[in-house]
Amino acid sequence: MSETTRYPAAGLRRRLASLLYESLLLLGVLAAGFMLPYLIVGLFFELAPQGWFAWLHILLLLGLYFVHYWRRGGQTLAMQTWGIRVVNATQDRPPELKRALARYLLSWPSLLFCGVGLFWALFDRDRQFLHDRLAGTRVIRIK
Repeated sequence: MSETTRYPAAGLRRRLASLLYESLLLLGVLAAGFMLPYLIVGLFFELAPQGWFAWLHILLLLGLYFVHYWRRGGQTLAMQTWGIRVVNATQDRPPELKRALARYLLSWPSLLFCGVGLFWALFDRDRQFLHDRLAGTRVIRIK
């Protein structure tokens, strides 16, 4: 831990609980920002975007959600509930845009490849997820 950090790293159980809660909250984000627009476009214009466009829409929508909240205060609603925050790896401040984007983009393979980036935390010296290690971020406990 650097001299400029004051808070301990968040425990693995707390981060996984926040991740589970986040997945439930994302249902609302996807309903409002993805399903509702597609429903309206389908009903009124009888159009159905191609599959690749839908996946790109989801990727961008979730990216906007996460990057916005991580940059704004380092926390999504789920992270606020569990008392954790994403910060720059060397300072206890929210990540800058480049790090927040890197964390978001690196989290996809970290989760999708059988959660290998999450299992990484079991062997990492600071118990960080792989995407945090690579992006130069860390998750701290603030409560």
